[in-house]
Parts: sequence; C-alpha cells; structure tokens
Amino acid sequence: MASTGDIGRIEKEIVERISRLAELYAGEIRAGSGADVIASGEMARIEGLVRGNNPGPLTDVTVKRVFREIIAGAHAAAAPITVAFLGPEGTLSNVAVKELFGESIVSHPQRTIQDVFRQVEKGSARYGVVPVGNSTEGSVTYTLDELMETSLGIMAEQYVRITYSLLSRERDMGSIRKLYSHPQPLGQCKGWIRSNLPNADMISVDSTARAAEIAAGEQGAAAIASVLAADLYGLNTLATMIEDSRQNFTRFFVVGDTAGKATGNDKTSIVCAVKDRPGALLTMLKPFSDAGINMTKIESRPDKKKMWAYNFFIDFLGHRDDEIVRTTLAAIKNETIFLKILGSYPAGS
Repeated sequence: MASTGDIGRIEKEIVERISRLAELYAGEIRAGSGADVIASGEMARIEGLVRGNNPGPLTDVTVKRVFREIIAGAHAAAAPITVAFLGPEGTLSNVAVKELFGESIVSHPQRTIQDVFRQVEKGSARYGVVPVGNSTEGSVTYTLDELMETSLGIMAEQYVRITYSLLSRERDMGSIRKLYSHPQPLGQCKGWIRSNLPNADMISVDSTARAAEIAAGEQGAAAIASVLAADLYGLNTLATMIEDSRQNFTRFFVVGDTAGKATGNDKTSIVCAVKDRPGALLTMLKPFSDAGINMTKIESRPDKKKMWAYNFFIDFLGHRDDEIVRTTLAAIKNETIFLKILGSYPAGS
C-alpha cells in the first residue's frame, strides 16, 4: 500500500501538471489555434489518446471527463464558451451540454429549438446543443426542419443515456402523494411507478425541470427528473435509474458556424431530394454502395414547400474532405434536385 508521503507527492505533481496543461491550452486559445474546441477536433484527439493509453483502474469515461474539465477551465480563463440549449436548466439537454463541454461554460437555456438556432446564428452563443433523435421515440422533427433552413452546420454529436431519478423535498417515498413530470418520463417509468408509487397522483407538466421546481415547493410531492435537477432545486434523491428500459438514448447535435476537421472517425449528414422518376432513390443511393460507404441512417421528411414531395436525411461514415466521400457526393448530386451537406463531425459513441 502506498504511503501517505507518496500519495501527497503524486497529488502535488498532478496539481502542478494540470496547471501547466491548462496554461498551454489557454495559450493556444488566445493565439486562435484552439479557439474552437469542437471544430479543432481536440476532444476527439483526447478520446483517442485516452483509449490507447489508459491502464486503469479509472474508466476511459472518467479520464476523458477530467480532460474535458481542464479544457473547459482553460477556455473560461482565456475565452469563455457560450452554449445555447433547449432549456430550462436541469433537463436532459443540460446534461448533454455538461457532458460535451464540462462545467466551466456560459450557458444560455432557450424555450424552443428554433431559439437555440437563432442564438447561434446571430452570434449570441458560439454553439447550440439540440436533440435530434431518441432510440425509442424517433427523430426530433423540429431539429431536422431547422437544419434544412439554417446556415449553421453540425459540429459534433453526443449520445446521452436517458436515466431518471425520483426527487422530493421529502425523505421517504411513503410521504409522496403527487408525482410530477413531463408526459414522456411518466410513460417511460410507468412500470416502476406502478410497483413503487401505485397510489400517487401523476400530474403532467411542461418539462422535468418544471416538475422539480414544483416538487421543491410542495409538501408530499415528488418529481421524475434528471439527477442534475436535484442540485438545482435542493431536492433529495429518493431513487435512481427508475426508467423501465435501460436501452434508451437521446442523440444530440452541436451546431455552429465553423466546419470541423477530419479526425479519422467521422460521420457526415446530408439532406437531399431525388428526381421524380421510377427508381430515383435507388439510383441516388447506389454510389454509397459502390464506394463501400456505410450509411448509418436514412429518413424521409415531407417537404413543407411542395405537396407530396419528400426530403431524405442521410448519415454515413466518413468526412466531407475524404476523397472517397467527395467523389461519392459528386455522383449523388447528379441524381438529386438539391443536396445540402449538414456537417461532418466526430462520430459519437
């Protein structure tokens, strides 16, 4: 077992090295070379570094979180990061922001997805974080519609596992008579509620954060919300991971006005419309097969400007700057009415 002296010496070395690393990050940020932490691919580089060099016992996720906080702290000192997201604070979007950027940011919660895009477009925030799809509920159509119209591009993706907690000012579940949450979490936790709070009145509200706010001011009430909301509203966590399914994830996009660099592990998202003729979709997709490019998603959405016409949203592996991707997109463009590259970004895990 290590002696107290050894532990203290190593702790001191770590503090000194973290400070030095933060100084170097801050210097790059001030010089402009690291001014855009997402576009520069810095976090993707860190992920590869950790994956190849972490001997344990800490998990890769834990070590990456340490690096993320150091980078965020350096940004706070040199050029604070401003992020708009679908609010209010304490929601799943807020969790995604913290997983992407750490704690040391200036956050701008917004009422709608459209507001998130507007904040970034007019320069009030450097990045926007928006939900784009859920593994059980499907795509967030408001985000897809905004991506069609905006000049912003996708810069990163993040998958957040949906996990809910039971939060209350009370200290035991026997005191709970009312249960507040958004309709979706109430549905996703109905099995747990039936087994543990069968007599509680379930009341739907606009968001999980609003549910936590109500529970904080009402005796005998509880909220189903993220554990993040417990700290924000001073609530006790009576139970965790109360969702019925453990395979429920929400995908988020980071949007901004800078194109991301290739990292070697990238995705590209496009939207296009095919010509109105037999076999048009098959002909448009054939270049992907010919090039050996793996499509990870294809989805149709009605064109709001033309009746009974559809746009296709496609995700595939590769970066827009890769030669094989450039050649493939050129071939696809010949078979479409229009084609828009929504962004190339590091593939999330």
